[in-house]
Amino acid sequence: MDVLTLLETVLALTFEQFAHWRYGTAGLVGVLLLTVGVKVKSHTCSSIGAVVLALMMTGPAI
Repeated sequence: MDVLTLLETVLALTFEQFAHWRYGTAGLVGVLLLTVGVKVKSHTCSSIGAVVLALMMTGPAI
């Protein structure tokens, strides 16, 4: 297995677990939508995921 691929996988899983721990299920859904959107090159899916994450991060400030 390529070291770069392994590092990318570990980093992605760590970020997903952090988002789930910090922002709950909605944060995890946002990360999954963003990841799937980037993998399948769907601008709509990745945009929705980015908006969900942005709303979760700025929710208390608004």
